[in-house]
Amino acid sequence: MKKLLIYSIITAMILSCTPPEEKAKVSAYPETAKVDTVDTYFGTDVSDPYRWLEDDNSEATAGWVTSQNEVTHSYLDNINFKENIKKRLTDLYNYERVYAPNKHGDYYYFYKNDGLQNQNVLYRKATLDSEPEVFLDPNNFKEDGTISLGGTSYSEDGSLFGYLISEGGSDWRKAIIINTDDKAQVDDTLRHIKFSGLSWKGNEGFYYTKYDEPKKGEELSGINSQARVHYHKIGTPQSEDEVVFAPETEKTGAGGYLTEDDRYLVLTTFQGTSGNQLFIKDVQNGGVLITVIDHFDNDHNVIESKGDKLLVYTNLNAPNYRVVEVDPTNPAPENWKDIIPESENVLTAGTAGGYIFGSYLEDAKTAVKQFDYDGKLIREVELPGIGTAYGFGGNKEDKEIYYTFTSFTYPPTIFKYDIESGESELYEQPEIDFNPDDFETKQVFYESKDGTKVPMFITYKKGVELNGKNPTYLYAYGGFNVSLRPSFSTSRIVWLENGGIYAQPNIRGGGEYGEEWHKAGTKMQKQNVFDDFIAAGEYLISNKYTSSDYLAIAGGSNGGLLIGATMTQRPDLAKVAFPAVGVMDMLRYHKFTIGWAWASDYGTSEDSKEMFDYLKGYSPLHNLKEGTNYPATMVTTADHDDRVVPAHSFKFAATLQEKQAGDNPVLIRIETDAGHGAGTPISKAIEQQADMYSFAWYNMGIIPPVAKEVQ
Repeated sequence: MKKLLIYSIITAMILSCTPPEEKAKVSAYPETAKVDTVDTYFGTDVSDPYRWLEDDNSEATAGWVTSQNEVTHSYLDNINFKENIKKRLTDLYNYERVYAPNKHGDYYYFYKNDGLQNQNVLYRKATLDSEPEVFLDPNNFKEDGTISLGGTSYSEDGSLFGYLISEGGSDWRKAIIINTDDKAQVDDTLRHIKFSGLSWKGNEGFYYTKYDEPKKGEELSGINSQARVHYHKIGTPQSEDEVVFAPETEKTGAGGYLTEDDRYLVLTTFQGTSGNQLFIKDVQNGGVLITVIDHFDNDHNVIESKGDKLLVYTNLNAPNYRVVEVDPTNPAPENWKDIIPESENVLTAGTAGGYIFGSYLEDAKTAVKQFDYDGKLIREVELPGIGTAYGFGGNKEDKEIYYTFTSFTYPPTIFKYDIESGESELYEQPEIDFNPDDFETKQVFYESKDGTKVPMFITYKKGVELNGKNPTYLYAYGGFNVSLRPSFSTSRIVWLENGGIYAQPNIRGGGEYGEEWHKAGTKMQKQNVFDDFIAAGEYLISNKYTSSDYLAIAGGSNGGLLIGATMTQRPDLAKVAFPAVGVMDMLRYHKFTIGWAWASDYGTSEDSKEMFDYLKGYSPLHNLKEGTNYPATMVTTADHDDRVVPAHSFKFAATLQEKQAGDNPVLIRIETDAGHGAGTPISKAIEQQADMYSFAWYNMGIIPPVAKEVQ
């Protein structure tokens, strides 16, 4: 018998705090075998009974995954309003999304999605006003959308087009080269490409990075080693590609690209996620390889050539970054000339139309300034509002560029910018089924445990009552110099329009306030990241936005580590936790795929006893305690995640299920034919978000207004 939940105009804006009549429960978790496995670190024995789940090829692991998914989906399918949420998400996603165009050869190329297409489609047109044609449709790669586009590149005159594909969400890429006139493939498919684009040399060929072919059975878990920069000449087999650069050690990444004038080959190497060596070579004049920077302590990137000089974006002696002029014949840093000096705000720089565009982060919000190549300020670019703007880059001959502006309740909107006049005009604005005027965003500054002031954005529906009962979704990252900026999320609308609050703190470890802010959340200072996040939750609770019974905490990858650490240190803080594709085993993370590169942020358990003790002290896997009442938790991962291998989530979920006290469920949702997140089909994204919101509201004892009928 159907029970109708009738909402008046007033109560439709308020969440019912009455739980469904028959609350779904997990009757029993799949039995997870424990195998006596012990590692010894500096005289300390550490048990790892679920080590066997690291074997992604074993039948036992596959069976465990199947059993866990059965339990998870059985639980979620019993939430009787989940389909209503999924339908609303589907309706919201079903709008045309158009992305900024770029000119290559005789055509303007741009991406568009009609609404519910799993992958964006690449279109082109001869003029901005002409009718577009489909150039490449990744939805045809595979019916279910699990083969996605992983990068594109055009030759100098636009006659050749290279595109990279990702299968099942993996970081591994294959490269396919076609003619742009008839779309015929002109080369064999190139393989074993990773963390690389294609940098063309005219129309003759391109530079790219290739790693050693993984051993059979270790494609998604084996260490990625021996990166080499290759040059591929069109029309020749990959086996004949020239190795133009190889780092001296196996666990060193490398990349190469040409300056726009094709004169300088820029080569970089990295051993972590921040800091790189920098080399250049004058390939037009037969020059030798020149070392500009021989250490990994800072970031450097050549953004443009300026005659015989180079413009370099760097944070050497400038934690908030600057742009300098470098003479390749005398490249030592003491000879560098400031073009755009460091300021109090973090700088990102690009070039277009013969100018430098400096994007500044002002308390995590974008401000853009236009300079000439000598650093003279031309103008401040007027943006539509407070939010995030990106796309200020292009070629020297460009007369206009197309940038995108967005914020929490401002869908990504494209503007055409005249480089000489500085005038912006609206180019493309999406039409989506929600009214942004119904919502508001404010930025607050709260105090962390050590007294540090941390900014946080809070978005909610206007008129929300601060009574401590609002379901609140607290999301952060806090690592690898990554800055979380104001951005629009289609799925987030469902949370907000049903009375939910979204909060996004800019915690340490990120790049919002430069390298000092980043370093303050790394290695032996990583605890600052967790303290900042916990303080954000406490601020929301003490100011009556929510309470522990209505707080959900979420984060992915390094943010998944953040949620795991928060759960173990403050299990009472939140009612619901969503650790996604997280780094949960801090003692072994560096033993898989590209994990060794994260040591610059984390350190490793092999560095020293002090570092081992520190990592073990917060490692989520190693700090779950028997008999503790942890939040209702849904761990999410994917079987093709070769960035943060799913074994992290497998072992964490198995341990949490073993040690959880009380009735809060512990589920793990394992997506198949998916990876770390990039290229996820729209259909899978909608299903996952519907599951997460349903799980959150359900465990808070809330029926959201979107649930108009309950069985």
